[in-house]
Amino acid sequence: MTGIAKSARIHPSAVVEDGAVVGEGVTIGPFSYVGPKVVLHDNVVLHPHAIVTGLTTVGKGTKIFPNAVVGGDPQSVHHGGEETTLTVGENCTIREGVTMNTGTTDFGGKTIVGNNNLFLANSHVAHDCRLGNNIIMSNNVMLAGHVVIDDRAILGGGCAVHQFTRVGRNAFIGGLSAVSYDVIPYGMLNGNPGILDGLNVVGMSRAGIERSVIHVVRRAFKAIFEGEGSIRDNAAAIRDEYVDCKEVIEILDFIAGDRERALSSPNRGPKG
Repeated sequence: MTGIAKSARIHPSAVVEDGAVVGEGVTIGPFSYVGPKVVLHDNVVLHPHAIVTGLTTVGKGTKIFPNAVVGGDPQSVHHGGEETTLTVGENCTIREGVTMNTGTTDFGGKTIVGNNNLFLANSHVAHDCRLGNNIIMSNNVMLAGHVVIDDRAILGGGCAVHQFTRVGRNAFIGGLSAVSYDVIPYGMLNGNPGILDGLNVVGMSRAGIERSVIHVVRRAFKAIFEGEGSIRDNAAAIRDEYVDCKEVIEILDFIAGDRERALSSPNRGPKG
């Protein structure tokens, strides 16, 4: 795909810089801006006053609303103006005032956002974040740099996620929560500092997980977080018992994985 497709609809007041690639059926509204290294795939919609800049690719069908700034430089004191990238997937909705930054060279230079995600007004995706699919970020959610959000996670309004933190698949973060430590898949975290309140049972049910399986995961959760040992030791100790439950194994694999941050728990502060 090169140049500007004939079927693209570009308002006369919009600015589309030379070099930008604009796909079939794209709509670019009044007073929008598209930078010279931007790629807009088919059927992208830029509402009035939307800005897409930097070395940014936007996937098919994504909609960007007024005053959003997608592809701005990373907000990092270590950024020296190097060319880094932002990739936004297909069928995302990026509402008013959302900001998404490109990556930093020290960490691969890539910020990556998956498909079918909903970003409500004034939420922020910082440099080097990695987001999966079918995520909901409510109004004013703040992701610091290098955050990983897995598929189907929901982040409530005004919550803040510390840099290098992971949020597992189908996790739920309550509004105004402070996420300082990793949140397990299917976990539910609330408060400041954030406390792991249990499992996101509603989200699990909506994902089609049977009630009998949810009870198994609950039993494993209790063994992991209420056992006498550390979280990681408890998780390792029960693996053989739950080998036939993929949801529990997913949690155990998450716990055994990246250790950049400690793990959120039902207690105040981190617990390893």
